[in-house]
Amino acid sequence: MERGRTRRHRPGRGKIIRRRVVALAVVFGTIGLFYGVYFTPLLGVRSVEVLGTKDLSQKQVLTTAAVPSGAPMLTIDLAGIRDRVAALARVASVNVSRSWPATVRIDVAERVAVGVIKQPDGVHLVDHTGKDFATVSSEPAGLPELDLPRSDASDPTAVAVVRVLLAVPDKIRAEVLSVAAKSPNSVVLTLSAGRQVRWGSTDDSPRKAAVLAALMTQPGKIYDVSSPQLATIS
Repeated sequence: MERGRTRRHRPGRGKIIRRRVVALAVVFGTIGLFYGVYFTPLLGVRSVEVLGTKDLSQKQVLTTAAVPSGAPMLTIDLAGIRDRVAALARVASVNVSRSWPATVRIDVAERVAVGVIKQPDGVHLVDHTGKDFATVSSEPAGLPELDLPRSDASDPTAVAVVRVLLAVPDKIRAEVLSVAAKSPNSVVLTLSAGRQVRWGSTDDSPRKAAVLAALMTQPGKIYDVSSPQLATIS
């Protein structure tokens, strides 16, 4: 009976040692790889790529981003870089990502001016949110003047002026010379050839835009769409 039994061979001492050596090698190799990736420049930042800039210089973005050269790619603070770049006045939005093996990529979308405010210190550029984001020495061509003392995204009157300007049909907007308002409910646009559009508030703007497009086919000086159901020409 004992001869028929399958004998179980215990591995020799040498084989046990070899297995232990291999296991230890794997453990230490894993620890070494982890340490190399997370705590050394083995996979560190070698370059920073800036995309999307127009008026901002790449140097401005790089200086503000302050990406530490050689820092481990896996532990680089992408959110911190994003927040620093987003604080630049001309930046509308920014995305920061890793581009392996060793590049940090910064994609910037700059603010676009839709109107200007003329002040003693220069021409202030205002974007679609109502934010005054830059001051330049000369007025850009093709932008209407916003007749406001200041513009800020938290100012209801400034926001109303910008929203109305953007709600005006493109063909008519090209003729807008200036936009004024004393309150969010009293927006008035001055067009070329001495014409005026009384828009009122931002309420029902799509309907006002459609009514205005129809009214502008008729001669007149003052187009009042503040109550689109009772629009008038005079």
